[in-house]
Amino acid sequence: MSRERFEELVGEALDEVPVELLSLMNNVVFLVEDAPPDGSDDLLGLYEGTALTERGWDYAGTLPDRITIYRLPTLRACDTEDDVVDEVAITVVHEIAHHFGIDDQRLHELGWG
Repeated sequence: MSRERFEELVGEALDEVPVELLSLMNNVVFLVEDAPPDGSDDLLGLYEGTALTERGWDYAGTLPDRITIYRLPTLRACDTEDDVVDEVAITVVHEIAHHFGIDDQRLHELGWG
């Protein structure tokens, strides 16, 4: 799958997130990269930043948090384009949840692991 098509799928997944939830997000950007910098084969997405629940009075003026969705590991984990669509949607929700301070353990309990 081309990078352009993959980026479209990430955009479509974001379009499915309720606007009420997106409006609560603050100082965060979404990126698509081919692979994680450490070469991990199983890392599909990564949240880098300070969760909303951990921001204090001294947070002002910081660079945006980053949510990165990794194309090649996602494609390797999926057999069909429909699988990619589903996996991208799950990964986007998973990383957004980290922005709101929800950890991996809780996400697994909720079925978004």
